[in-house]
Amino acid sequence: MELKPLSIVYWSRVCFGILAALICALGWSSARLFDSLLGGLSMAIIVYILTHYVLKWQFVAKVEKPSKVFTTGIGTYFVTWIVAWTLFFTLLNLPS
Repeated sequence: MELKPLSIVYWSRVCFGILAALICALGWSSARLFDSLLGGLSMAIIVYILTHYVLKWQFVAKVEKPSKVFTTGIGTYFVTWIVAWTLFFTLLNLPS
């Protein structure tokens, strides 16, 4: 069974949301780089924009509208990011 290009984009966004959350959680724990929601959100937006260009380069010729590559999975990305960031932050800061 082969996935459609927009399905691949969608699930890639889920994975990139988890990756961005891990970056934010590790940055918070080690160097306090993202010490606020705004700092973490900035990192999540930067990761989203960078991955947009990678996904656009891969799938722009395979979808009907090029704008669909940008909008597919945007809500899922940010929901996954906030849930995963909360989970990773909690796990990294458990009392020993």
